[in-house]
Amino acid sequence: MAAHVLRLRFDLLIGALRGRPRDVARNVAGLAALTLLVVAICTGTVRLSAAGTDVAAVVTILAGAGIALGFLLAPLVAGWDDPLDPRRFIVFGAETPRLIASLLPASLISVSAFSLIAVSACVAIMWAEHSVPPALGALGGALFALTCLLLSKAAMALAALALRPRQSRELTGLFVIAILIVVVPAGVFLAALQWEGSIPSQLVEAAGVLSSTPLGASLAIPARVAAGASPAAHIAIALATVIGLAVLWAWLTRQLVSTTDRPASGRARRGLGWFNVTPATATGAIAARSLTYWLQDSRYLANVIIVPVAGLLAAVPLLVVGVPVPIVALVPVPIMALFFGWIAHNDLAYDSTALWMHLASAVRGTADRLGRLAPVLLVAVPILAVSVPVAIWLHGRWALLPAMAGVCASLFLCGLGLSSISSAAAPYPASRPGDGPFQQPQRTGGGLAQGVVLVGAVALSAPVLWWAWLSLSHSTSWAWTALWGGFSIGMGVLIVGIFIGGAVFRRRGSRLMEFAESS
Repeated sequence: MAAHVLRLRFDLLIGALRGRPRDVARNVAGLAALTLLVVAICTGTVRLSAAGTDVAAVVTILAGAGIALGFLLAPLVAGWDDPLDPRRFIVFGAETPRLIASLLPASLISVSAFSLIAVSACVAIMWAEHSVPPALGALGGALFALTCLLLSKAAMALAALALRPRQSRELTGLFVIAILIVVVPAGVFLAALQWEGSIPSQLVEAAGVLSSTPLGASLAIPARVAAGASPAAHIAIALATVIGLAVLWAWLTRQLVSTTDRPASGRARRGLGWFNVTPATATGAIAARSLTYWLQDSRYLANVIIVPVAGLLAAVPLLVVGVPVPIVALVPVPIMALFFGWIAHNDLAYDSTALWMHLASAVRGTADRLGRLAPVLLVAVPILAVSVPVAIWLHGRWALLPAMAGVCASLFLCGLGLSSISSAAAPYPASRPGDGPFQQPQRTGGGLAQGVVLVGAVALSAPVLWWAWLSLSHSTSWAWTALWGGFSIGMGVLIVGIFIGGAVFRRRGSRLMEFAESS
């Protein structure tokens, strides 16, 4: 079985250079680009032989963790198919354990595996120049290559099992947003570092943290030896990572060969949109409906655009009266977080008569409250994740990053919790579907609900604001108190608000329907 799979794997590699000229040209171009990238990485790695031990450790650990993360995310984002998909071998009648034992060695016969082996060999050669025993350098490189390979295999198996039947532009967009949340803040952080001829202390700390994680433990083994420390803990983490990933991939493989896909109409599946992405529950259905409205209705889009503008406008008077720019840089983002939490305080009124679907289907009140928060979270979290590090970069003190994150989390989550209550307890007339975003109906109330949500979110976040002020004016040690306090208070208010709002929604169902019909 193993020999047969290996022959098939070699045939697949050679087959990539056959076929239509356009496909062959694309494959050759991709192979050439990958070769240049591997050569550049290997050249840079070997050149670290002349650098200091600390520099070599930081660069290899950070770069290795980034490569490993890429092997995990790329199959999920790009939707790559595994050339050795276990389901293709079901017709041979092989037992699952034998199939698993045959597929893993065959996976080493691939362009990505060859690239990993080349990079790992260069890492071992580089550390040998730093007086690290070749065996330990080779051990770290081999564990790194296996970690990346198993991450890729597990990701492709997971995509084939759970995501492939539901591939859509919405799902791809979610993955892209998730990557931006990580990449953009990291890029801002790196751009703000003071390089002055040595590795910044922040990168040294980041490498130290990553060295104790599955992503960086393998490449930290030779680095620890070069620094004169024991690598036992990192060897244990790296081995546990490889074993755990192998077990996970074996379990996913067993699920793949024993699961039959439910046939479905491709035309119907393409038309589901967000309903094809969210879970098949009441909360998921409401979230999908809300997302569809938010991303197509100009009324919602206008609200989303106004929030960042309002945050930036708040900084103008401060600059005019002479407040220092580093202080002003800290103001817009918390205001944006506050208004993002407040933006859903009258969400139910935007449904108009469509509210009857929720009431007629007798959904739980908490499902309605949770589902309506999905669009706000999808829009606000990426914007805040990018804005917070940018604000700290403009301020210049990265030690305040935890405090800023805690303040924004508290204001945003407290606003969502109070909005979950307000939209069910005190909705007021809003522009109807099809109306312009700035066309507002005449109304006699509604200001109280708006004010209560805004003032309430600020009042509940007062402890976090105080801790953040202490971190700014006294000691930065208060920044971590603000971070954990902000998340704790915000999550507590959000959970309580969802349950209270759900109870109010169920109790006032008939009155809410009357409001929707008359407004």
